[in-house]
Amino acid sequence: MSSAPLEQSRTHPPVPRPRTGSPAADGVGSRLTEVVPAPVSTRPNPGVRYLLTADTAIRTSDDPAALAVGEQLADLLRPATGHPLPVTPLTAAETPPADTVTLLLDATAVAAEEPEGGYRLDVTTEHVVVRAATADGLFYGVQTLRQLLPVAIESATVQPGPWEVPGGQILDAPRFAYRGAMLDVSRHFFEVPDVLRLVDQLARYKLNHLHLHLTDDQGWRIAIDSWPRLAEIGGATEVDGGTGGYYTQADYQTIVEYAAARRITVVPEIDLPGHTNAALSAYGELAPDGVAPAPYTGTEVGFSSVAVTSERTYDFVDDVLGELAALTPGPYLHVGGDEAFKLDATAYSTVMNRVQRIVVAKNKTVVGWHQLAPAEHVPGRVLQYWGTTTSDQNVAAAVRQGARVIMSPGNRTYLDMKYTDATTLGQDWAGLIDVRTAYDWDPGTYLDGVPAESVLGVEAPLWTETIRTVADIEFMTYPRLVAIAELAWSPTAARDWTSFRLRLAAHSPRWTRANINFHPSPEIPWPPTE
Repeated sequence: MSSAPLEQSRTHPPVPRPRTGSPAADGVGSRLTEVVPAPVSTRPNPGVRYLLTADTAIRTSDDPAALAVGEQLADLLRPATGHPLPVTPLTAAETPPADTVTLLLDATAVAAEEPEGGYRLDVTTEHVVVRAATADGLFYGVQTLRQLLPVAIESATVQPGPWEVPGGQILDAPRFAYRGAMLDVSRHFFEVPDVLRLVDQLARYKLNHLHLHLTDDQGWRIAIDSWPRLAEIGGATEVDGGTGGYYTQADYQTIVEYAAARRITVVPEIDLPGHTNAALSAYGELAPDGVAPAPYTGTEVGFSSVAVTSERTYDFVDDVLGELAALTPGPYLHVGGDEAFKLDATAYSTVMNRVQRIVVAKNKTVVGWHQLAPAEHVPGRVLQYWGTTTSDQNVAAAVRQGARVIMSPGNRTYLDMKYTDATTLGQDWAGLIDVRTAYDWDPGTYLDGVPAESVLGVEAPLWTETIRTVADIEFMTYPRLVAIAELAWSPTAARDWTSFRLRLAAHSPRWTRANINFHPSPEIPWPPTE
């Protein structure tokens, strides 16, 4: 799979024209202070510029991972600049030469106590240098460098330039290790290129996890060799009666590998013990009464469950999670655990205790929605909190046992919630979520009894009951996901709504150039359109 970005390779409906307002200047110097997510520190050097020319080369540490990031940088810059930008390694004795963009693996680039993924970016008249202890850090530095170049760098065809980068220094590192988004491909199915396009958009803002909700009542979206009817029958439906679809194991591996090249870990979810109608329709033996239900294309929840007392159920779980674990290099298997309304507490714990043990036996870390909290604790498990209050005794108790938490409060992060009453897509059961609501909270202090050190990170889920196209995904994602990205990356001291709304506004021309659909929220002073 090529590492070239897909954002420039597919056509989509025209993006909406932003409202005019107080435009953020597109001057060279201003770009250093418009970076999103906000860096730990920025030191502009006024009057200093680096000019990217046809003679510029990209040099990297003599390391395969650094060279790979160098090639990704070249792939980002070549379409708009038209420059050759050769990528070559530096010898151990060389220092960054003039007229280069240099990517260096350097264990001293950031303080030892900084989280993995930190980087330092220096811009002088002679060169641009990104230093990081890891290739992840180099990659994130490249995403920042992309934002320091003119808006036209997002074009898919050669533009006139000039390609100036403002002088100065940025020191940066992520606040949380887990920075993610979720795409529900069960309610409505999305093809592989659509998912890869989303991967590119996550990488742009330094998000590093993609949670794929692969199974639900309306559709089963991953082929399982030992249970073939799951995909063949369970994958043939979706909300509103569409034809659905599923990923072959080769498709899934394509997504995983493409994401990994962009420093994104795929987190697959098999939702259990409820949300299982698609599986039961394919294999009636898994149903409590042994009878396969009809396929379901509605949007109600909580009505389905596997047979808790049947050993065949656990054969099924072991086989499915075993095949998925073998296809997934990342550490996590998400097992759902939400809205199992057909089971009492005892039956729920019985099935989910066994499911968790199966995950651990596959050498993976359990992730589940926060309703999993009362089930037995297994080492390292992660609860994903999607409630709409700031207190949950079960989650707090699980944290005391050692569980970690991914923050996804429904009234802050759910990207399928409407922006306003007038939004035609989405739902409103968790409330309306405008950009400020998505931005103006602190994941480290949000939930009582969950200290910041127990927060693994933040994830913004997009459920797709009303989402049918890529343009729909992007409209509900942009600009709120960018707000979530800053919450997940930036230190508290660097975050400020007044600053963020201005920095965010400066990014809309980039989205327009990249043909990314977005909601022109009236909260943001978007610049006039070109």
